[in-house]
Amino acid sequence: MVSPPPGAAAAAAARTWLRVGAAPRPLMGSQGGLGPPGNGGPGEGESGETRKLQEGRAARGKRRKGKGKGKAGAGQGGRGSGAEGKPEPPLEEAAELGAEAGARAGLGKTGEEGGSVEEGARRNVRGDEGSARPRKEAKGRDDGKKEEWKVRTGQREKARPARAQGRGFQAWGRLAGSGAAMAAAAEEEAAAREPAGRHAAGPALLRLPEELLLLICSYLDMQALGRLAQVCRWLRRFTSCDLLWRRIARASLNSGFTRLGTDLMASIPVKERVKVSQNWRLGRCREGILLKWRCSQMPWMQLEADSLYISQANFILAYQFRPDGASLNRRPLGVFAGHDEDVCHFVLANSHIISAGGDGKIGVHKIHSTFTVKYSAHEQEVNCVDCKGGIIVSGSRDRTAKVWPLASGRLGQCLHTIQTEDRVWSIAISPLLSGQLMTHLGSDFPPGAGVLDVMYESPSTLLSCGYDTYVRYWDLRASVSQNGFLRPLGKLGWRWRAPPNLPLHHLLLDRKCVMEWEEPHDSTLYCLQTDGNHLLATGSSYYGVVRLWDRRQRACLHAFPLTSTPLSSPVYCLRFTTRHLYAALSYNLHILDFQNP
Repeated sequence: MVSPPPGAAAAAAARTWLRVGAAPRPLMGSQGGLGPPGNGGPGEGESGETRKLQEGRAARGKRRKGKGKGKAGAGQGGRGSGAEGKPEPPLEEAAELGAEAGARAGLGKTGEEGGSVEEGARRNVRGDEGSARPRKEAKGRDDGKKEEWKVRTGQREKARPARAQGRGFQAWGRLAGSGAAMAAAAEEEAAAREPAGRHAAGPALLRLPEELLLLICSYLDMQALGRLAQVCRWLRRFTSCDLLWRRIARASLNSGFTRLGTDLMASIPVKERVKVSQNWRLGRCREGILLKWRCSQMPWMQLEADSLYISQANFILAYQFRPDGASLNRRPLGVFAGHDEDVCHFVLANSHIISAGGDGKIGVHKIHSTFTVKYSAHEQEVNCVDCKGGIIVSGSRDRTAKVWPLASGRLGQCLHTIQTEDRVWSIAISPLLSGQLMTHLGSDFPPGAGVLDVMYESPSTLLSCGYDTYVRYWDLRASVSQNGFLRPLGKLGWRWRAPPNLPLHHLLLDRKCVMEWEEPHDSTLYCLQTDGNHLLATGSSYYGVVRLWDRRQRACLHAFPLTSTPLSSPVYCLRFTTRHLYAALSYNLHILDFQNP
């Protein structure tokens, strides 16, 4: 082992102690930088891990804008901070600084480390030369990435000139760069901001005129349209057109279209209604309770826009639906009173509520005011009432039906009294407002087969249900006459004309129902409701059973029992929209939510 000359060591020590000012920046040393300069480790440029560390330090140095953060450890070869903007020391100064560092950190240990101070300096110089090239390459790569990022950011700023002017036209947003990168960035942002457009080039189907494409797609069923919507965004928007779904909706249950094609729910997209219609067909729904009352009631109910009107004892309460349609605001909008006994029936007409009470009176209430008038109408309780065209017709247990005007100056004046053979349980005014006896709907029913609910579906068709457990569909245009002939009346249908000298009791036609549906459990049917097309809903007398029927088939589609044995109750009234069904029972108001099953 050869020791360094005493003079050289003394000179190095003297230079170290005589240096004045701040300590010099440490150099890029050997691989680990953990030993003294003379340990003979491999250079920085010889290791991939060290190169990654150098690149990371160079990137951090650039972000800190030239502010160095490296530390010079005692006894270490030293690592540079990589700060941008500060030039590296020349090789001679590097050698000198390496010798000085070796003299300070390794003085007196040269024998143990196996190298002299000069050898440590030479190794530091070689390590710095080896690490200079990867530092420059890493710096070049970082500069290229930052320039591309600045160019793309500049393109976004130029697309928004107002923001660029507000920022003072920053220089980094206007750097020149690759034309391909600029074009790609512009195309990506345009595709992200603009909606999907029609393909200019592609399959021949997409290049067809929209009218012809509509005609082709009109022959597709619901499943095929759903798959076509998954091809691209343009086809998804195209297949959402209401025209493509109208034909499917008219064949679906409770989609808002009548048998004649009238759209009753034009504010809701047809495609959304067809989706909910599948829940009606499959019987998928969520059951809930909207209202409860303490004592047993016989409630009646009506829907109008976003409001629900329901009778409880001798009151009629108005509630407002919340936006989801599946819940009510607990505080009623209005309370309409005036009867001394329970309200048996009521209808909404011309911003009025016309109610029939167990006290034999008829009440007329204005919905948006406190105006209320009641007058005696029958000797016994009024079971039913209807109003149309300014005319009120009421039916009672006293076997009479009476006609009343709705005009405010003539309220309570009976216009006509109709004597019947039995108690009157239900009444419906024809849309034609004929005001005369047109026909007799069947005469071969057994005793006690009373009709509890009847409704017109069109001027010539109506539905009825009652004690005989059947729902019947009547068409006034189809009849059989034995004692006369039919006279055509154009769009109004037919009128029976009797031959001369025929007794009065033969002046009625014996009509037959067009179709009928039987309740499977032989229960009395208290109420019915139809969508005007294919769906029919009925309420039974036991266990609160609500049944859904598809009028294109005989069998019941679905049944929903709403009460258990101890609380068995009839369904006194039911109403539905395209999304929900509401059923009024003795103690609760139930809801079946088909939109969110």
